[in-house]
Amino acid sequence: MAIKQLTPEQIHTMSLEEKDTWWLKNVYRGDMPQLTWRSAITGMLLGAFLSLTNLYIGARTGWSLGIGITSVILAFGLFKVLSRLGLGRDMTVLENNAMQSIATSAGYMNAPLFTSLAAYSMVTSTIIPMGRVMIWMFILAILGVLFAFPMKKRFINDEQLPFPEGMAAGVVMDALHDSDEKEGLFKAKLLLGGGLLSAALELLRDDKVMRALFALKSIPHYYDEIFYHGWLADLLKRWGLSPAIRGIPLNELTIRFDTSIIFVATGGLMGIRTGASLLLGGVLNYWILAPLLIQHGIILPRNGHYGFGQITIWALWGGVACMTTSSLYAFFSKPKVILDAFRGRSRQGGARDVLADIELPVKLSIIGVPIVGAVVVVLGQLWFGISWWLGVIAIPLVFIFSLIAVNSTGMTAITPVGALGKLTQLTYGVLAPRNITTNLMTAGVTAEVSSNTANLLMDIKPGYMLGGKPRHQAMGHVLGAVAGLALSVPVWYLVLIQGDIGRYGTEQLPVPSALTWKAVAEVLMKGLDFLHPTAKSAVVVGAIVGLVVEITKQITKNRFPLSAVALGLAFILNFTDIWSMFLGSFLFWLIERRAAAWHRTRERDSRLSETGPGGLIDAPAAPVKRPWYALAAENTEAICAGVIAGGSLMGIGLSVLGVLVLPDVLEAASLTKALGQILDFLPK
Repeated sequence: MAIKQLTPEQIHTMSLEEKDTWWLKNVYRGDMPQLTWRSAITGMLLGAFLSLTNLYIGARTGWSLGIGITSVILAFGLFKVLSRLGLGRDMTVLENNAMQSIATSAGYMNAPLFTSLAAYSMVTSTIIPMGRVMIWMFILAILGVLFAFPMKKRFINDEQLPFPEGMAAGVVMDALHDSDEKEGLFKAKLLLGGGLLSAALELLRDDKVMRALFALKSIPHYYDEIFYHGWLADLLKRWGLSPAIRGIPLNELTIRFDTSIIFVATGGLMGIRTGASLLLGGVLNYWILAPLLIQHGIILPRNGHYGFGQITIWALWGGVACMTTSSLYAFFSKPKVILDAFRGRSRQGGARDVLADIELPVKLSIIGVPIVGAVVVVLGQLWFGISWWLGVIAIPLVFIFSLIAVNSTGMTAITPVGALGKLTQLTYGVLAPRNITTNLMTAGVTAEVSSNTANLLMDIKPGYMLGGKPRHQAMGHVLGAVAGLALSVPVWYLVLIQGDIGRYGTEQLPVPSALTWKAVAEVLMKGLDFLHPTAKSAVVVGAIVGLVVEITKQITKNRFPLSAVALGLAFILNFTDIWSMFLGSFLFWLIERRAAAWHRTRERDSRLSETGPGGLIDAPAAPVKRPWYALAAENTEAICAGVIAGGSLMGIGLSVLGVLVLPDVLEAASLTKALGQILDFLPK
């Protein structure tokens, strides 16, 4: 069936109780099988397998890849084949949704292994016992679930944030399971077309694949040669038009066109306000501030180059401050929503929680957060030497950073875990100076819990769209945590570390994220003098801007055209991705405006044609074929979801291929070439 959603006007005018009542009546499908044995087992098995992919890629590159859409398509295909063989029946759409929640949780669980925990091992020259690591990561995952559900009422039920990756997964599932209907079949074709286009572009962008398989250069490689090393670059230099700002090449400021369309599709789902805010923040950071600071020697090069990493060392502090104040104000500016969420049912005459029977009870969070938080504090002191009072401070920090993470993920699908971890490290650089282990592990707590909170709400979004039970997805997140830990932790210890702490930071196990965490902690041990006075000023300015934007948005009843979270987020993203997301939001905004104008014209013509001369009613007009832009506006989610799914699947495949296969292929190719050159010199 077509996914039913509230209009923007309804979101802004309806109360939370009205929204929940509408959802319960129009969307909820409580009688459909959801968290069944087969969906649970499938999700745990797929999640465990895909977590190994994330584990290896994370160890090599520092990235965690989203696996929700991947698991959806794999599970759908598996049960479709089993059904045709007479060995089972197709999954329901909500079984598939419960399965993807489990698989996604399993895939994200192992991030601490190649971030905070690896950094701790390198600093202390010790390998943390495997059982201790599994318990620690599981407790942090549970704490993330407990923080998530009070926030669900605000960000999903009330604010209806898009959570683009979750929305894409919901649209994919809806199209796959309803493809026998005319509308579902059309959406499935859009999904397939967008996916194939995005996958093809990702293939053409991969330098290793293009060189190994086709002996060609990738698109980005050609781009660099043309604009920075080729004839066009020479011509521009002669005309005094070299691509630079204040003498800094644009590519070192991350200003370039990206041929990937994944972020363009993400922008299409996030909306014009978020896209425009990102662009404004990105222009301010990369076109104005960064070149100026480089010129004055405040941002310094590394190995003769600047780039994203060097600029972010300065920029992230002001950006995170803007996100912090805006997120806190936005959350606490509607106390009624918060109180209703925690009370479930207000005093007589107040709002009623119509979803109390299917939501995870908020009382569970009220009781559970202090208990599980106390367990984290105790284990932190026993296992990692974190003073109890410093551990206690980490729990409210988790709440603050979870707000930021959820806000960011809800609007852009990007969870700024790295930036939040660095902010925690800065905080404990003040509270516990020269205590490097406390610095690392407290940052690990806030980063991991806020990541779990944001990712759980991302998983819940498709369930909300499709009418699933939130409680089932909470249980699924816990099952996924167990599945991810059960396989990825033993593989990490027995296959990758192999009992040798010296493998960290080597070619076999580079763990770049852990090296970054370790480097930041080591810098902070020298005191906060490393933070330039302009960065300290940026913190104050960013905090004020965040408050001003959110207050203005509230005064104007959400008509103010900027988002403070997106403005701040622009300071910790590269401009290439910012530009792509803005482009997507702008293109689909134009399409929606043109489609709305066409519908208004059709309605006017229809009213005029209904009444003929003398007030007689004419026969109804024949259906009019809708133009492409009307179809595109009506199917924005399907188009964007297909692009995200196709590009993501190809990206995961290329990442695995690049890590596991292509190095050997390229090495063999280079050896063959070298052997041929030697043979050419030998006497015939």
